[in-house]
Amino acid sequence: MVLRGYVPTSEETLQTLAALRLQSLNSDFSTHAPFPRLEELFPPHVLHARLPPPPHRPPTKCRGARLRAGLLASGLWGQALAKQRAEQDQRLRGRLREEGASTMAAIVEKWKLLQGMGRPEAMAAYVALVREWPGFGSTLFDVDLHAVRPRLGVVQGQPWPWTALTPLSLQSPLGSGPQRLWLGIGAKAVSLYKPGEPEPLDSFCYGRISSFGASDSSTFRLSVEDRDLLFETSQVDEIAQLLNTYLASAGAQRLPRPQEPPASPPALEPTVLHQGLCPVAGPWQHRAPVGSSHS
Repeated sequence: MVLRGYVPTSEETLQTLAALRLQSLNSDFSTHAPFPRLEELFPPHVLHARLPPPPHRPPTKCRGARLRAGLLASGLWGQALAKQRAEQDQRLRGRLREEGASTMAAIVEKWKLLQGMGRPEAMAAYVALVREWPGFGSTLFDVDLHAVRPRLGVVQGQPWPWTALTPLSLQSPLGSGPQRLWLGIGAKAVSLYKPGEPEPLDSFCYGRISSFGASDSSTFRLSVEDRDLLFETSQVDEIAQLLNTYLASAGAQRLPRPQEPPASPPALEPTVLHQGLCPVAGPWQHRAPVGSSHS
């Protein structure tokens, strides 16, 4: 989870986590201890994010310009451009090696400070750091949010139409393109995160989810109160199975034990399983974790 970049935290904390992992694997620092590769300790995407973006090449404006560019690319100029790109790639790889060496040195320095810490203690400290993220315990899926529409119904005798994409993030303009998000599925709620951001854009407990399902092999629909959210993802089946598991668990926890009948007549149960599993809530607000921080 950490190495895949699914724990949004500072680079300093990521280095501390790597040092704790080394302490749990090898105990105290030693030059003779087996040393994992950096990508087994530290998220590679953090190093790549330090590299300068590739130079912008303005597109050719007309057919004639594209034709001339093609002719040049097939001759000596094409060879020169290929050599230039190879040199640029070599510089980027060199820069990446430098960044990796600098990061590894920082991790080793933090590892040395952990001298005397036992392996169980190092593992406990590692988990405690990761648990500080409010989304800890959730399974995260990469999804593209394509549209948010009102639930199908009738308003003043007219069916509700499809609407343009309404981003959950208020900072995004109405009608913008698909949003790449993390869909976090936990034991108590489903949350939407902007990748790399620690706070969710929105969070829905299972009492707010009326239905869900696959529109096709790559499109997943999640109905939350008066909204239908459409996601594109390659993990439709995995998402549906996990939601089914949590919904079944939440429903089973609400049922009275057979040997302990309720003292008063039970209230009429609604026909849909999800209703009443938790109170309707507004957008998620961060609170200091109390006890377990599982979502």
